[in-house]
Amino acid sequence: QVQLVESGGGLVQAGGSRRLSCVISGTIYSRPAMAWYRQAPGNQRELVARITTSGYTTYADSVKGRFTISRDNAKSTVYLQMNSLEPDDTAVYICNVDQGAGWVPKDYWGQGTQVTVSS
Repeated sequence: QVQLVESGGGLVQAGGSRRLSCVISGTIYSRPAMAWYRQAPGNQRELVARITTSGYTTYADSVKGRFTISRDNAKSTVYLQMNSLEPDDTAVYICNVDQGAGWVPKDYWGQGTQVTVSS
């Protein structure tokens, strides 16, 4: 059984930094991309950052230059380094493993970790 467990959330002042971690346990046979999404109250879930097995990264425009996604395949862990945090970054941050088309399930999700940025 595959499980994703996030950690690192909390309360931080605007301008501060936070590092989120997501540990993946269980066996995944595909070579999945990993990603961080976030969801604020009343908003839809949005993609924050994504990293492929080869290390190719994409970011939401709102976090470019401030957030960095990375992965350690040996530790089955994906990270999100968040710098220059803003109140609009307040959300539940959710880890995702995307196996790609043809795999069932295509996606695995964590429970999320709350990040609150105070002004």
